[in-house]
Amino acid sequence: METPTRLSDYVGGVFESISSRKGMKKAIDKGWVTVNGDVARTGKIITGGETIVLSSKENTLNKPFIELRLEVCFENDHLAIVNKPPGILVSGNKRKTIANALSYNLAKSSAPDALLRPKPVHRLDFPTSGLLLIAKTHTAVMALNKLFEKRSVKKTYHAITYSEIPAYGTIATNVDSKEAFTTYKVLKTVPSERFECLNLVELYPKTGRKHQLRVHLSSIGSPILGDKNYSKEGLLLKGKGLFLHASTLEFRNPITDELISVTSVLPKKFRKIFPEN
Repeated sequence: METPTRLSDYVGGVFESISSRKGMKKAIDKGWVTVNGDVARTGKIITGGETIVLSSKENTLNKPFIELRLEVCFENDHLAIVNKPPGILVSGNKRKTIANALSYNLAKSSAPDALLRPKPVHRLDFPTSGLLLIAKTHTAVMALNKLFEKRSVKKTYHAITYSEIPAYGTIATNVDSKEAFTTYKVLKTVPSERFECLNLVELYPKTGRKHQLRVHLSSIGSPILGDKNYSKEGLLLKGKGLFLHASTLEFRNPITDELISVTSVLPKKFRKIFPEN
């Protein structure tokens, strides 16, 4: 920690259930927060290295756990990477979410600041499959959030799109009135009677706007196959889901500085269309 901070001001995603200064103050006033084993007070100054624990039953016991088997692609004491199946929410009020399945799939961290429940630190759309980064400690939550803020996490996606598309390029169409940038290249194209052609496209988002890749590909006339939101009229492929997969995550572990690079095999439905990939 660069400067001493009042405990009540120290939130920043440390606890899943507290996202505001007001919420943190309430938890401290109720005696739910300890610092190095002692019940904390609002004016407590922290300087870094303390063990801060939130122990409310309301915070830990009311959230459901589900026994949903996930592919764990990487794991250590501070973080993990899982392969998200399509058609499931990352988090939210539903019972069936990736967040509610993490404790079933990941080993409990032995670190002193271990989270009571592992926590996703970014999102993938409901229909998107692929690699999802998970924090297992309070330190990891803060450090990984900073990596995303600095755009230091390199993400690669693969999509199958339809209609003609330039072989490579950068798309800079705004998304939700915010600047958004995606670089892409076409790896392979096959003819299609219904769709004119199908393209296997590798995508490198430089920003992280909601539905960015889906909006960008649609904006250049080559929507993602199976996209219910952005397909051309009459060209929605039904029953196969969205052909968008988060295939690679690469970043430096903010705790050890080791380079972590994980790649996921493309889903079976991709390989049926492009069997050599």
